[in-house]
Amino acid sequence: QTQLLGVLLAAASNFLISVSLNIQKRAHLRLVWQAEQKPYYTSKLWWCGITLLGLGEVGNFTAYGFAPITLVAPLGCVSVIGSAFISVFFLKRTMRTADILGGTLAITGIYLLVTFTPSVPQELTARQVQNYLVSWPFLVYSILEIIIFCILLYFYKRKAVKHIVVLLMMVALLASLTVIAVKAVSSMIALSVKGEMQLTYSVFYIMSVLMATSCAFQIKFLNQAMHLYEATAVVPINFVFFTTSAIISGVIFYREFQSAALLSVFMFLFGCLLSSLGVIIIARNKKEEHLQIPFIDCGHIPGQKLTGKIQPDSHSSCYSTLNKEDDSVKRQS
Repeated sequence: QTQLLGVLLAAASNFLISVSLNIQKRAHLRLVWQAEQKPYYTSKLWWCGITLLGLGEVGNFTAYGFAPITLVAPLGCVSVIGSAFISVFFLKRTMRTADILGGTLAITGIYLLVTFTPSVPQELTARQVQNYLVSWPFLVYSILEIIIFCILLYFYKRKAVKHIVVLLMMVALLASLTVIAVKAVSSMIALSVKGEMQLTYSVFYIMSVLMATSCAFQIKFLNQAMHLYEATAVVPINFVFFTTSAIISGVIFYREFQSAALLSVFMFLFGCLLSSLGVIIIARNKKEEHLQIPFIDCGHIPGQKLTGKIQPDSHSSCYSTLNKEDDSVKRQS
């Protein structure tokens, strides 16, 4: 029953997040077309979206205290499915065949995840978390993760390699630490509320700092990826990388598949594959919405050859494409 509560909480929280994102998008679109331009934070609709987003994140945080990481993390696909269908009502988008197919695959995957996730005790005490932190599988995993992250960071900083895979792999490595810390903190708070005080242990504050720090850097690199690449590419790749890293960290740190049968492991992984495939199909070939800004017609500019319409570029400080006249064309005196 505790695990089922965690599943329902995670699913409902991710659905709230999808609703909040569509509400925020709707608020931005309303503000753009108003005669008098106002900051987005003056919109009541935008604040409504932010409130729902906060509730969704709190719900996800709480869900880690009731269900395994290997189950809560893949349920993030609910927000992608929900966003695709809710946008039809909020943003008046057209329902695509890809949305229906992707949603069906993802829902099938979720069913397999819930059915074949191993049932493990979810009440983690501070002493158990301490023992997990010094266990040799986690120490080996941590060393490997630090080495890989440092290599990626070297290419990112020194070689200026900002490929989407490099950025999102760093996000995934940080996310694995985040989910470990979130589950530990959430579980210790839940036990403390029940009367078994865990907040006096230093490991609670260590995990809290780890959670905040890894989450902050995770957001930094994710924002960098969103700035450089289309959301239709970032969302599915990030989901696959995040889910994979979260499952690996749950298996290694919390030993969530220690006593699972081989068939259960296979069906669980197959469910993850279906969910990831559903997210990729939903995001695939989805057009990015851009504001329609009419081009600026400046007419003929003496002494310059106009090679293209002058069009404001939101990604650049350049507003036109101009070439110098050939030597055969002289400036008028």
